[in-house]
Order: sequence, then structure tokens, then C-alpha cells
Amino acid sequence: MSIGAGKMGAVAIQHIGVSVLDLAKAREFYIDLLGAVEVGTPLQWRANPFIDAIVGLKDSAARQFMCRLGNAFIEVFEYSSPQPAPQDPDEGVNRYGYTHFAVQVEDVQACYERLLAAGIRVHAPPSVPGITVDADGTKHGYAATYCRDFFGNVFEIMEIYDHEQIHPVWRAGEGVITPV
Repeated sequence: MSIGAGKMGAVAIQHIGVSVLDLAKAREFYIDLLGAVEVGTPLQWRANPFIDAIVGLKDSAARQFMCRLGNAFIEVFEYSSPQPAPQDPDEGVNRYGYTHFAVQVEDVQACYERLLAAGIRVHAPPSVPGITVDADGTKHGYAATYCRDFFGNVFEIMEIYDHEQIHPVWRAGEGVITPV
């Protein structure tokens, strides 16, 4: 991939960071429930001037783990200093800033049912009629819904087939693919 004139040279999203109240509960969500794989050695720091400068916090202290879910990494932090403000588990997705991340799943209905059984709050049942099936069994379209992890962070589950607007990043029999 070449860098175009005037562009800063970004080539991909490497990871998404999320701050949580309880790192053990976050592992239960990301690793046990979503099926992410923990990678690397978890980090821990306290008042590290180098990290404080990067994250823009004074005298920060946190624990962290990184996990891979398909084609992306998720970095999960639990800060103990400075003390984070309480999180509103019902924060609207219309607020400014990052509002959610989306996870492509193989079977959105089965995923929805598993999430409900685990106590995950789901905004609405997935829009399964958004997927059509040709006479030869080829599927088209997508189905999705928004959910909230144990802390109230919003994520989306999506079952995606070839669609002009929403591109899959995984296909049965192929695994992770590069979307067009």
C-alpha cells in the first residue's frame, strides 16, 4: 500500500482500547464469552513517567491485557489511579466520541442467545430478516444488534454476507479476509 500525498500513512487499525472497572470480569467477557485469545504479557504500572506522558495522566496506575479477536486486537485496562469517574451503563450511543465496536459472528441468532444466557444486555433481537437465502443456499445481506458488556460498554454483533454497504472480514471456509 503506498502513501498518498497529504496522507499521514495510516495503513490499518491495530487495536481498540477499552477501560473497565474489573479486569477479571473483562477477561470473562472478552476471552470466555466472545472467544478472544489473550496475547502477549499483561502489563502493570504505577507512576511511570514514560507511560504517564503517553496516556496524558499524572501518576497513573493500571493493569492491562491484550487479546486478539479475529483480525483485530483489543487492549483492556483497569485504572486504579487517577480514580476513574463512575461509568453510566446506559450512556447513549449518540454521544460524541467512540461509541462501539462491531464483532462479526458466524450465527448472530446463536450468539444473541448465548449472550442473553450469560447476562449480557442486548438492545433488541438481531434483525435476522436482513439475511436472504438464494435457492442454491447462498446467503446475502446482514443481521445485527447492539449489546452492552458487563460494564455498559456498547458492542455490536453482526452476521455479514456479501453486501454493498457492510463488508465481511471473515468468511466460512476462508477465515479472516481483507474486505473490499
